[in-house]
Amino acid sequence: MANPTIIQLAADLAAGRTTSRKLTEEALTRIADPKGEGSRAFVKVWKDQALAAAEASDALRKAGLVPSALAGIPVSIKNLCDVAGETTLSGSKALDDAKPATADAPVVARLRAAGAVIVGSTNMSEFAFSGVGFNPHYGTPGNPADRTRVPGGSSAGAAVSVADRMAVAALGTDTGGSVRIPAAVCGVVGFKPTARRVPIDGVIPLSTSLDSIGPLANSVEDCALVDAVFAGELGDGPISVPDAAPLAGLRFAIPKHFVMDELDATVAKAFERAAQALAAKGVKIEQIDLAELNELPVINAKGGFAASEAYAWHKDLIARRGKDYDPFVHPRIMRGKDMTAADYIELLAKRADLCRRVSAITSNYDAVIMPTCAIVAPTIEEVSTPEGFTKKNLLLLRNTTVGNFLDRCGISLPCHAKGELPVGFMLMGEAMADRRVLAMARSVAPVVAGQ
Repeated sequence: MANPTIIQLAADLAAGRTTSRKLTEEALTRIADPKGEGSRAFVKVWKDQALAAAEASDALRKAGLVPSALAGIPVSIKNLCDVAGETTLSGSKALDDAKPATADAPVVARLRAAGAVIVGSTNMSEFAFSGVGFNPHYGTPGNPADRTRVPGGSSAGAAVSVADRMAVAALGTDTGGSVRIPAAVCGVVGFKPTARRVPIDGVIPLSTSLDSIGPLANSVEDCALVDAVFAGELGDGPISVPDAAPLAGLRFAIPKHFVMDELDATVAKAFERAAQALAAKGVKIEQIDLAELNELPVINAKGGFAASEAYAWHKDLIARRGKDYDPFVHPRIMRGKDMTAADYIELLAKRADLCRRVSAITSNYDAVIMPTCAIVAPTIEEVSTPEGFTKKNLLLLRNTTVGNFLDRCGISLPCHAKGELPVGFMLMGEAMADRRVLAMARSVAPVVAGQ
């Protein structure tokens, strides 16, 4: 049976069929289950605070005060967001001596204002610097589809918390795919907004040029609701969810180059099946020669924005606590040490140029579509060596990084058949076309799901 959505649970709360206290207790019970993944999916669990917030939500509801559809709904937040009074660890041990945050990050404050019940802080790839979801400090949560496999990263615990019903929605961050990758390989929906729409203050950065904050949830509509809260679009009335866009007549483009290379058989089969199902509904799908994407590895050969901007933030901490870093993450940050100011300025110019040239082609279509990841979730054993980790990490990240570098919005939708390992189907829109992408995704999701 499918996991309940925010919209379904909001209706149950409104009708008195359940309470926030009951929903929160159920979520906390799943987190605490010794047979489950809660101990690895969460770095911190705020049981007492969550129950108090749930009881307050129920009392406010009885008084007729319901700030949004998220009121009383259990949610999780990623372990790099500031929470007042808590030390922000970012999935690392190297920050365990840092001072507690003095205030909530704006996105956390917005969740609270919307009435959401925050149950805990989820595990992640250390400092958000991998698409695998492996963490040597707090354990690696097993993929809900196969516990011997990784959950994808860096928002690993976020995806597991939603898929395993430890939260109804989760806050993730996406610098190179860290919302969409775990959503894809764990079989949930993940939305990456255009970065500038959601403030990243109070969130430990990986790359300030690329970082974006997005939701993971059980439906497109749920992602739209949470995204509106993150973006400060709550206002005085109900949250507005874009109407579903008619499928017939939509034009989708599939790039022939880069994103369709080296697909494993499960991914290729699921994506082709999904595209055929959309075509049968009247969607016009064209393969296009977007050879410009082949320039990305060359442009980022010296480390790109992630390495340079991460090193700028980490250099003093590495000097003091470098031995405590994940050995798979440390060298990726250190690549930024060798980048010069001239390299960085050149990178900025090349990004702006590529964005302009690609948009001149893709703006003629409603969306660009591709598999979210080239491969299904690798096994934990496969990423246990530096060589295996590097190879699988690159394949998990390759397609999603396109959207971050080009400053786009994108969404990953489940497109695997029952019994198959999860596969994501990605819609990538133009910059600031977020509501349009969500509107199309509402119609696309049921067509590509479970073919």
